[in-house]
Amino acid sequence: MSLQSDDRVTDPSSTGDRALAEQVAEAVRAAGARMAELFSTTPRLAGLDEVVAGIHANDAASLEILKPELTRLRPGAGWVDDELESGALPDGEWWVTDPVEGNINHVHGMPDWGVTATLVRDNEPVLAAVHLPLAGDTYVAVRSGGAFLNGTRLRPSPKAGLDAALVGTGQAKPGESAETFARVGASVTAMLNAALVIRVSVPATLQLVQVAAGRMDVFWQFSQVRSGLLAGALLVAEAGGVVTDTRGRPWSLDSADFLAAAPGAHAAAVQTLSTIA
Repeated sequence: MSLQSDDRVTDPSSTGDRALAEQVAEAVRAAGARMAELFSTTPRLAGLDEVVAGIHANDAASLEILKPELTRLRPGAGWVDDELESGALPDGEWWVTDPVEGNINHVHGMPDWGVTATLVRDNEPVLAAVHLPLAGDTYVAVRSGGAFLNGTRLRPSPKAGLDAALVGTGQAKPGESAETFARVGASVTAMLNAALVIRVSVPATLQLVQVAAGRMDVFWQFSQVRSGLLAGALLVAEAGGVVTDTRGRPWSLDSADFLAAAPGAHAAAVQTLSTIA
């Protein structure tokens, strides 16, 4: 999978995918509206059991709208049931969704969450829609067709280097290995010394849309979860950014880590992150 913007070529299938993407955007907006109805800024969570129950209830409520609609739009596509899965998919078309991306934020009454859907064709993301209900924003990307926010084309940051860069990272999921957590910590220290400001937060998609929109300059993650990266990766690439692993090699669903950056900041990000063992 190559998501570097300078590698993109015109794909005849992109015309049909653009039309489909608009319908997918409607689906994530509908699911997002449902989750906005369930959102409260005054949660009362006493412990882990209540957090987990709230997350599962949210997923079920969103999927009740999202899954039938996406299945109707592409009845032959497979469906990934576990949103925390990683690795390559079988050939063919697959829906990779996060019914509440940033669910941990939703159940805690924080606004950083949304709904995502990505159509993957032979392990290549070909269209994606991300809806952030509380902001009223919908991000849409189609392979070889560009990336857009509410219909306005996205462009990455023009910054060159990291000295003025706003960069970010975060966990892929709870319960990662001690080695992964050590790499995350080491990368944060390295970027604190290299970049202007760093943010560490979840979910990944909400940082990646900022890279695609040129508001942030770099996002990286050690380990990966498909549903947290695919939509944002396509948005960044189609906006004109660069998506690789942290050593600058082409990123794929089999990659051990992930990097998305504005073109001018990519080389410096690789130089900083590739030192992390």
